[in-house]
Amino acid sequence: MLATNASYFAAGLEDNEFCIWAVSDPIDPETAKDALRHSIPDIDARLMAGQMEMIPATDWYLPGGEFDMQHITGGWDEKLRAALEKGFAGMRVSGNAFWIGTSHWKEFCQYEHELDRSLAGQKMVVLCTYSLSKSRAVDLLDVARAHQFTITRRKGEWEFLETPELQAAKQEIRKLNGALDVLADTGHAAFTARERVVLAQIVRGYSSKEIARTLGIAPRTVEFHRANLLKKTNARSTVHLLRMVLGE
Repeated sequence: MLATNASYFAAGLEDNEFCIWAVSDPIDPETAKDALRHSIPDIDARLMAGQMEMIPATDWYLPGGEFDMQHITGGWDEKLRAALEKGFAGMRVSGNAFWIGTSHWKEFCQYEHELDRSLAGQKMVVLCTYSLSKSRAVDLLDVARAHQFTITRRKGEWEFLETPELQAAKQEIRKLNGALDVLADTGHAAFTARERVVLAQIVRGYSSKEIARTLGIAPRTVEFHRANLLKKTNARSTVHLLRMVLGE
């Protein structure tokens, strides 16, 4: 865990990100700093300059022994806002899941789902670490479902955990890659940025109303872009366009 976090934060500091490590058992702040010094020789200077912060995890997540999901997510928003105002490129966070096996496990699982949703479109990345030795099989399933991707280290080997949602996402990526191939074959420079975005939504199977809602534009505007896509690809219909994109 220490080596993983050291590499993780080294990359963030190099990219001018504001970094926060919420430290908890089985490590303490001094142990964490010693681990960082091996990968980041100037870590003490960066801590003094305010580019990185170490906070006690229990104080952040359970102030007064109480768990308040909205307070925690709001706190991350405030930290991110302050980091961006100071000129940092974004924020990078890591925290160890000290709540495994406690009465707070269910609450924290709900919090992690909410955190994942709140991160969408934000300049913030979060690493959550869990102890395999303290985790049950059902805990691993909860973790995998609450995060965009999950990796495990067992007997020195890294393994990637895939959920049905992740498998579906990979299938969608393959479809979108097919769309990019069509754009390349037809001369993607002829398409506007908005047309490329609309095409990606069409490939996902969205209706004009759904695309309009997703992009924050009028359905009539979506239809205008759809018509341009058909004209520029010489497709007879949206179904024909999809067959071209998907290679069917």
